[in-house]
Amino acid sequence: MKIILADSNELIRIGMRAVLSSEQNLEIVGEATSSEELISLIKNFGSDIVLIDYTSHGFSIDIIPKVLSKFPTVSFVAITPDQSAQTLVNALRSGVKSYVKKDCDVSEIINSVKETARGNKFFCGQILETIQRASIDVEDIDFESFSCEPVLLSERENQIITFIAEGQTNAQIADTLFLSNHTINTHRKNIMSKLGVKNTAGIVMYAVKTNLVSPNKFLFAGE
Repeated sequence: MKIILADSNELIRIGMRAVLSSEQNLEIVGEATSSEELISLIKNFGSDIVLIDYTSHGFSIDIIPKVLSKFPTVSFVAITPDQSAQTLVNALRSGVKSYVKKDCDVSEIINSVKETARGNKFFCGQILETIQRASIDVEDIDFESFSCEPVLLSERENQIITFIAEGQTNAQIADTLFLSNHTINTHRKNIMSKLGVKNTAGIVMYAVKTNLVSPNKFLFAGE
């Protein structure tokens, strides 16, 4: 199993190399410190798995769909510091197959690589907890329906998210924006699909986490 480590932090790469080098059937064929180096390594040496911190200097989330468009058999295991639930979901949509945190136990990091090599998805407990706190169920995310294009919300969609988070109904939003109920309902469905959520609570959590609405708005609700 050929592995490439993709992280601009040398200490992290040394640690990952030490953790994985003792495992049988795992071979580290290269270390990339930038997106350009990663593509070059895959092209020259091949890779089954890329263990990547796409948040580190020299990388971005865009490198994942870019690699997959050229090398579709490569599997990505993300290993990053703490991220928001929405960032995690966007990473999964971009093509990350498994996800662990940098402060996970060594055994979890090794298991993430091994399970991914077997064709399975692997998420450490901390990652699952972060996603579930935002009312997002990993099993409900339809990964196959996403393209390699970045997930973006339009200005209108952000506007509707704000109204939803403030408790307005579809009819009220339609009146405010001079649109039909059907149009608002279509927007709501598209928003839920993009965010990977299955209910209004998930939209509200996204609005709070991204500061579209203030969490203080809900502190005294019902009093």
